[in-house]
Amino acid sequence: MINLIGTYECKADAKGRVMFPSAFKKQVAPILQEGFVLKKSVFEQCLELYPMKEWNATMAEINKLNKFKKKNNDFIRRFTAGVKLVELDATGRILIPKNLSEFAGIKKQVVMSSSVNIIEIWDKEKYENAIENAAENFSDLAEEVMGNTGGDELS
Repeated sequence: MINLIGTYECKADAKGRVMFPSAFKKQVAPILQEGFVLKKSVFEQCLELYPMKEWNATMAEINKLNKFKKKNNDFIRRFTAGVKLVELDATGRILIPKNLSEFAGIKKQVVMSSSVNIIEIWDKEKYENAIENAAENFSDLAEEVMGNTGGDELS
């Protein structure tokens, strides 16, 4: 499993190409040639960039679902809708396809932010709004999500 670190501001050109941050390039260097999968986020108006190794691990989990259950098929269809294979070009850019760029509302200013093993790609204004909105209740959220994960049995 990859643990990515960092948040970087980038610019999209008129064709939707974005320079891939060099810090991320260094972090994924051993698997860079395998490429990436770009998809719509399930929960936010942003995109998710999966290194191929992480995408394959996610697909292995999804492949365990019983496909004779309609809700499982509906989930798989929705999860993989609009998925694109992407690679870095010779100058280190990725091309964000127009339909995915429109979904995420990406204009010119872009934020690439690590989310454990994937990279979220946001329109800068939408990213800042999402961070600001999440900050209001972050201490409550942190306690709810992480408060019972340690060996602290007294809570």
